[in-house]
Amino acid sequence: MRLNGISKGFFILILFIVTWAFLDVLRPYYSSVLWAAILAIIFHPLKTKFRGWLGDKNGIAALLTLLVICLIVFTPLAIIASSLAIEFNVVYDKLQHNNTQLPRIIADVIQHLPVWAQHQLAEYNLDSAAGIQQKLSGFALKGSQYLAGSVFLIGKGTFSFVVGFGIMLYLLFFLLKDGAYLVNLILEALPLSKHVKHHLFMKFAAVSRATVKGTVIVAIVQGALGGVAFWITGIEGVLLWGALMAFLSLIPAVGSAIIWVPAAIYFFASNQLWQGIFLVVFFVVIIGLVDNILRPLLVGKDTKMPDYLILIATLGGMEVYGINGFVIGPLIAALFIACWNILSGRDNRENIEEIDEDFIEDGKAPPEN
Repeated sequence: MRLNGISKGFFILILFIVTWAFLDVLRPYYSSVLWAAILAIIFHPLKTKFRGWLGDKNGIAALLTLLVICLIVFTPLAIIASSLAIEFNVVYDKLQHNNTQLPRIIADVIQHLPVWAQHQLAEYNLDSAAGIQQKLSGFALKGSQYLAGSVFLIGKGTFSFVVGFGIMLYLLFFLLKDGAYLVNLILEALPLSKHVKHHLFMKFAAVSRATVKGTVIVAIVQGALGGVAFWITGIEGVLLWGALMAFLSLIPAVGSAIIWVPAAIYFFASNQLWQGIFLVVFFVVIIGLVDNILRPLLVGKDTKMPDYLILIATLGGMEVYGINGFVIGPLIAALFIACWNILSGRDNRENIEEIDEDFIEDGKAPPEN
């Protein structure tokens, strides 16, 4: 079979090489492209409403949607990040000036450990508050020296982050504005039936939307409640610990336990029983209900995947793709299941999801200048 004088096989080889090279060019900005696409999917209904209110002015609607995203997503993140930086600097300053209760707390816990464990820690001078303070001060000093020697790398990383963030905003605007048209071009190029193409795209959109919205909501709730619990029990650095619990809640089933379990152990070891009991009951009951009720409702319901598969896909995705893996992992798992269901006949033509007709018609129109 010939294709304009070129064999089809050779053309496919050229297409593969060019596609691989293009993806390799985009590799430094995979995160920017990914989050621009996800945010465009999540906020597309809002852009559609703006477009209807503005008399079909698509460009202005996309710009207004972008401003709303900056207001409700990026501005709070910037405020939280700056607050965390201030609190981290306070903790770091206390470590440098020996003005923290952490060594005494650790020493109290060590006193309640088995004798063999105390002997092991004594070999490293970690069996007393003074020894622990000396170690912490040494780590703080080495940390400051490392930061001082890595100013160039930090500056380069900051510059890369700013560039990536700018690219994401720029791409997000055009995905909001011309997303339907671009999706239509991609679907037309795929050598699949219309129903299969629509089903796979709808699965991609549903999983992306559910994973991000559900995970973020669960993280915010767990971080806020965990911070309140730590504040009630008198633990310092509430904002820092709450943010860490929110971040760790990205890991299903484990999450915030990495933070609160050691805190509860300390309270029990230091005979502060009500604080320890309060933390255990609060996190097992309240935080457990949040994770076991909200996460399946917000994530599992829309992704139509069992909890154990979401857990494995999330952990595997984060291992391979870093922080972006909490979206990429479940997304790959959902598409994997969808493809095999189509191949096996479980998802036949009658029950395959299709894109909304208005979205299809919108995608057939060329983008505005």
